Amino acid sequence: MTRKLELLIENYICDYPHEKSPYDMLHFYRTEKEVFSKKNKKGHFTGSGWVVSPDKRKILMTHHKTINKWLQLGGHSDGENDLLKVALREATEESGLRRFEVLNKTIFDLDIHKIQKVGSDSSHFHYDVRFLLEADPEKKPIIVSKESYDVAWVPIGNVLRLNPEKSIHRMVNKTMVLLV
Repeated sequence: MTRKLELLIENYICDYPHEKSPYDMLHFYRTEKEVFSKKNKKGHFTGSGWVVSPDKRKILMTHHKTINKWLQLGGHSDGENDLLKVALREATEESGLRRFEVLNKTIFDLDIHKIQKVGSDSSHFHYDVRFLLEADPEKKPIIVSKESYDVAWVPIGNVLRLNPEKSIHRMVNKTMVLLV
């Protein structure tokens, strides 16, 4: 198993030592098998893109059907251990956009969240690794994938009205720092 993700998480811990999730993610990565596969019934890594407009005032979000929440674009790694690739793939699949600029190859945010039982899938945890991506809302129209009720560019001031969860709040705050 590659050490790339381990190094990315360790670097994130250096930047955000007060957050608990990175330590738990590192432990999961080091002690579990098949951490990039849904075969691991405890949980698995996912890759997400926090997609901002060039002026950082809009966030591209999806209203996910299964979870019924507004979220950043992202999904399962399906065995891929390069989670930046996963984030780019999922952002493309969920929005129809083909061009994203990777603003930083380091991790933008980390979050562990429980996914409730759906169909034959038992409840488990997603170890979500999030990267900061940029796309231009004026260049190409977005599409709504079959996984979503809606996909929209949301003004940053409205994001927390759609989803006030702690991890979304954290990413909004990190984005606001980029505005100054």
